Amino acid sequence: MRIVWIIGGLVSLGLGILGIPLPLLPTVPFLLLTAFCFSRSSDQLHGWLLAHPTLGPPIHNWRQSGAISRSAKITSTAMITASLGVALYWQISLVVIFFQVTVLGGVSYFIWSRPEA
Repeated sequence: MRIVWIIGGLVSLGLGILGIPLPLLPTVPFLLLTAFCFSRSSDQLHGWLLAHPTLGPPIHNWRQSGAISRSAKITSTAMITASLGVALYWQISLVVIFFQVTVLGGVSYFIWSRPEA
Protein backbone atom coordinates (compact mmCIF):
# COMPACT_ATOMS: atom_id res chain seq x y z
CA MET A 1 0.00 0.00 0.00
CA ARG A 2 2.97 2.27 0.67
CA ILE A 3 3.91 2.36 -3.02
CA VAL A 4 0.33 3.33 -3.94
CA TRP A 5 0.52 6.32 -1.56
CA ILE A 6 3.90 7.33 -3.00
CA ILE A 7 2.62 7.12 -6.57
CA GLY A 8 -0.51 9.09 -5.60
CA GLY A 9 1.70 11.70 -3.94
CA LEU A 10 3.98 11.99 -6.96
CA VAL A 11 1.04 12.29 -9.37
CA SER A 12 -0.63 14.97 -7.24
CA LEU A 13 2.72 16.76 -6.86
CA GLY A 14 3.08 16.79 -10.66
CA LEU A 15 -0.45 18.15 -11.06
CA GLY A 16 0.22 20.77 -8.40
CA ILE A 17 3.38 21.92 -10.15
CA LEU A 18 1.51 22.04 -13.47
CA GLY A 19 -1.12 24.15 -11.73
CA ILE A 20 1.40 26.93 -11.10
CA PRO A 21 1.31 28.20 -14.71
CA LEU A 22 -2.06 26.73 -15.77
CA PRO A 23 -5.07 28.84 -14.78
CA LEU A 24 -7.71 26.14 -14.32
CA LEU A 25 -5.55 23.62 -12.47
CA PRO A 26 -5.35 24.47 -8.76
CA THR A 27 -1.98 24.19 -7.07
CA VAL A 28 -2.60 24.20 -3.31
CA PRO A 29 -5.27 21.44 -3.23
CA PHE A 30 -2.89 19.14 -5.08
CA LEU A 31 -0.06 20.07 -2.71
CA LEU A 32 -2.31 19.29 0.25
CA LEU A 33 -3.16 15.92 -1.33
CA THR A 34 0.56 15.34 -1.90
CA ALA A 35 1.28 16.07 1.76
CA PHE A 36 -1.48 13.65 2.79
CA CYS A 37 -0.18 10.88 0.51
CA PHE A 38 3.43 11.39 1.55
CA SER A 39 2.47 11.41 5.25
CA ARG A 40 0.97 7.94 4.72
CA SER A 41 3.94 6.59 2.80
CA SER A 42 7.27 8.28 3.44
CA ASP A 43 8.47 10.47 6.28
CA GLN A 44 11.40 11.52 4.10
CA LEU A 45 9.21 12.73 1.20
CA HIS A 46 6.75 14.35 3.59
CA GLY A 47 9.55 16.19 5.37
CA TRP A 48 11.05 17.28 2.03
CA LEU A 49 7.72 18.69 0.88
CA LEU A 50 7.09 20.63 4.09
CA ALA A 51 10.66 21.97 4.13
CA HIS A 52 10.64 22.98 0.46
CA PRO A 53 11.04 26.79 0.24
CA THR A 54 8.37 27.20 -2.46
CA LEU A 55 5.95 24.32 -1.93
CA GLY A 56 6.05 24.14 1.89
CA PRO A 57 4.73 27.55 2.98
CA PRO A 58 1.28 27.24 1.32
CA ILE A 59 0.82 23.88 3.05
CA HIS A 60 1.84 25.31 6.44
CA ASN A 61 -0.43 28.34 5.96
CA TRP A 62 -3.40 26.16 5.07
CA ARG A 63 -2.83 23.72 7.92
CA GLN A 64 -2.43 26.46 10.53
CA SER A 65 -5.34 28.73 9.64
CA GLY A 66 -6.81 27.94 6.23
CA ALA A 67 -4.89 30.96 4.94
CA ILE A 68 -3.90 31.85 1.39
CA SER A 69 -1.17 34.42 0.78
CA ARG A 70 -2.03 37.71 -0.89
CA SER A 71 0.36 36.99 -3.75
CA ALA A 72 -1.36 33.64 -4.38
CA LYS A 73 -4.75 35.38 -4.34
CA ILE A 74 -3.59 37.99 -6.83
CA THR A 75 -1.94 35.42 -9.09
CA SER A 76 -4.98 33.16 -9.08
CA THR A 77 -7.29 36.08 -9.83
CA ALA A 78 -5.06 37.16 -12.72
CA MET A 79 -5.04 33.62 -14.14
CA ILE A 80 -8.79 33.31 -13.75
CA THR A 81 -9.28 36.61 -15.55
CA ALA A 82 -6.83 35.55 -18.27
CA SER A 83 -8.66 32.26 -18.84
CA LEU A 84 -11.95 34.13 -19.20
CA GLY A 85 -10.27 36.57 -21.60
CA VAL A 86 -9.01 33.69 -23.73
CA ALA A 87 -12.49 32.16 -23.86
CA LEU A 88 -13.96 35.49 -24.95
CA TYR A 89 -11.19 36.02 -27.52
CA TRP A 90 -11.77 32.57 -29.02
CA GLN A 91 -15.51 33.29 -29.05
CA ILE A 92 -16.40 30.20 -27.09
CA SER A 93 -20.10 29.37 -26.75
CA LEU A 94 -22.00 31.63 -24.37
CA VAL A 95 -23.19 28.58 -22.44
CA VAL A 96 -19.58 27.56 -21.79
CA ILE A 97 -18.62 31.11 -20.85
CA PHE A 98 -21.58 31.32 -18.47
CA PHE A 99 -20.51 28.05 -16.83
CA GLN A 100 -16.91 29.28 -16.67
CA VAL A 101 -17.93 32.61 -15.10
CA THR A 102 -20.13 30.80 -12.56
CA VAL A 103 -17.48 28.29 -11.50
CA LEU A 104 -14.56 30.70 -11.56
CA GLY A 105 -16.61 33.33 -9.74
CA GLY A 106 -17.24 30.81 -6.97
CA VAL A 107 -13.57 29.87 -6.87
CA SER A 108 -12.57 33.53 -6.70
CA TYR A 109 -15.03 34.17 -3.89
CA PHE A 110 -13.63 31.21 -1.94
CA ILE A 111 -10.03 32.32 -2.49
CA TRP A 112 -10.66 35.91 -1.38
CA SER A 113 -12.78 34.82 1.59
CA ARG A 114 -9.85 32.95 3.13
CA PRO A 115 -7.64 34.74 5.65
CA GLU A 116 -4.25 35.93 4.45
CA ALA A 117 -1.05 34.25 5.54
